[in-house]
Amino acid sequence: MTVRRVAVVGAGSSGLACIKICIDEGLEPVCFESSDDIGGLWRFKESPEPERSSIYRGLVVNTSKEMMCFSDFPTPADFPNYMHNSQLLQYFRLYAEHFNLLKHIHFQTTVKSVTQTADFSETGQWEVVTINKNGDWVRHVFDAVLVCSGHYTHPVLPLSDFPGYKNFSGRCFHSWEYKDADAYRGKRVVVVGIGNSGGDIAVEISRSAEKTFLSSRKGAWVVGRMSTNGLPLDMTAITRFSYLLTLLLPKALINWAAERALNYKYDHRLYGLRPAHRLLDRSPLINDDLPGRVLLGGLVMKANLRGFVDSGVVFEDGTVEENIDAVVFCTGYRGTFPFLPPALSQGPYGELTLYKRLFPPSLQHPTLAIVGLFQTKGPIMPIAEMQARWAVKVFTGKTLHTVLHTVTKGGNVIGMCVPLRFEPSSITVTTFITKDTVILDFYLQVGVRPNFLLLLLRDPVLWVKVVFGPCTPYQYRLTGPGQWAGARHAILTQWKRVAQPFKTRAVPEPETRASVLFNPWLLKFNCKLKISQDNCTSYSGLTCSS
Repeated sequence: MTVRRVAVVGAGSSGLACIKICIDEGLEPVCFESSDDIGGLWRFKESPEPERSSIYRGLVVNTSKEMMCFSDFPTPADFPNYMHNSQLLQYFRLYAEHFNLLKHIHFQTTVKSVTQTADFSETGQWEVVTINKNGDWVRHVFDAVLVCSGHYTHPVLPLSDFPGYKNFSGRCFHSWEYKDADAYRGKRVVVVGIGNSGGDIAVEISRSAEKTFLSSRKGAWVVGRMSTNGLPLDMTAITRFSYLLTLLLPKALINWAAERALNYKYDHRLYGLRPAHRLLDRSPLINDDLPGRVLLGGLVMKANLRGFVDSGVVFEDGTVEENIDAVVFCTGYRGTFPFLPPALSQGPYGELTLYKRLFPPSLQHPTLAIVGLFQTKGPIMPIAEMQARWAVKVFTGKTLHTVLHTVTKGGNVIGMCVPLRFEPSSITVTTFITKDTVILDFYLQVGVRPNFLLLLLRDPVLWVKVVFGPCTPYQYRLTGPGQWAGARHAILTQWKRVAQPFKTRAVPEPETRASVLFNPWLLKFNCKLKISQDNCTSYSGLTCSS
């Protein structure tokens, strides 16, 4: 079984990485993108389009540019450390242009079905049916498929869970429809859900609305993007040395110290934010302004939403807020892939089950992978890129062992086979993973883990940067398959790129003045004082001798 042609579904961040990696491995990628442009989730549109992702106008990434970039293409130095969605889209355009990826993309072409061919047991091939902008249906046959269509396309709006919603006079809608706060000026708005989108939208609306309420079922630990000395938080927190400390120190101690530091900035209990879970148990809410909006009274924290009355809402603590104009539900998405075979959805609720969060384990041949279907406490793009690198290695048989033999044993699925779980109150289909553990497993499979002892002996300067500095994606291009000659330079200059956006004003150096201890007037005064003391001593001595 030889893999040559690979279908890539979607031209977002994961899709672009998959195209480039396929080219690197000598494969022929053919990408199908339903819209007329690249960018996927990060391409802002004035109006939401059905079955496509949608973001709001002011969305800013919550991971810094050095930590989230592609491993062989650093973000331009003059880009801000936390990019607006338009700047991230510009970065994707630069990436696609640099590696000449656009010629492999078929725009305005929607994938309608992906099914196994009749001889799949022998060839591992897939039949992909598409429809283009002219309405033409085309049947293709591919040796492998990489699904990169994302999971933010089908919003979950659980109105039926809340009594009285049919009689509610205000508007109820999902954050998928939200674009900006202009329509809510002078209004009273409730935002349901305290994920990153819920926090952002609540803060944004609170600057225009008369009053904004943020309803949370569990609360959240709130962490800003800024660390000590104004540096990006993930650049200082996500290091190999920090990860080593988390392995050596008791988890309870780390939770206590980190929670104490957060509460030192703003008491989470006082602000109505404190959750029942510990900080390391779940992803925190990344938001720079939410506590400040609470402090100013523009944003009010409330308990979980219970239901609706004619013009208001009722919360689980019994409080009622009247004259509510709108309720924004930030309640997640249903990660459905209607073009995939139903047999791949083996979870108890019909959700996908993926080995290593990548491969459907029921397949006889591992020639289909779903990239990027997870959430993480760190940047997503480097992990999705590593997923693609491993998947392509599996397709071409260049990995150390096949997934097929790892996944199945005696007909039973073994290993890291994780169903994409549903939460009771809002159905979600993403799996949370930590950057360190999962990417460790991926780069071991791909063969790009740095040899730290050899690195110490050959290049101690780089070793220090790799071990004690931020765990930037360039580290996975230092050695092994896909090695990039510019990786060392990218690591040694990463802090220069962090500093570059700040260099917009020449800051004058302070005037160099002599220390006050060596001030000439003070020295002269001290000298006179000394002479005076000496005279007094001599005078006293003469008096005594007489």
